[in-house]
Amino acid sequence: QMQLVESGGGLVQPGGSLRLSCAGSGFPLNYYAVGWFRQAPGKEREGVSCIGESDDSTFYIQTVKGRFTISRDNAKNTVFLQMNSLKPEDTAVYYCAAGPGLQCSGGYSYTPARLNWGQGTQVTVSS
Repeated sequence: QMQLVESGGGLVQPGGSLRLSCAGSGFPLNYYAVGWFRQAPGKEREGVSCIGESDDSTFYIQTVKGRFTISRDNAKNTVFLQMNSLKPEDTAVYYCAAGPGLQCSGGYSYTPARLNWGQGTQVTVSS
């Protein structure tokens, strides 16, 4: 059974860094594109970044470009999200997801019902 577990969240001051991890089990993570999503209080969930399954193409939303970097370690079956220069508006629960419902190469789109989701990890950016 496909399972995703996020870790690495926490409390950090503005300008600080965190590295989130998304560990997969039950399937090879490089079989699918893997995405990071976030949901802030009172806001809808938004896609943040993704990495393609075959060519490692990447996508970032404009608000995190140049600050966040997504990568994968196939040997560890893990996808990472390195987050630098964090801002208070980055505060949210961050989720990773993988499955046939995510397109990351040649455009970005996703269908939530066709993805497997992790439980989320809280990121709080505050002084």
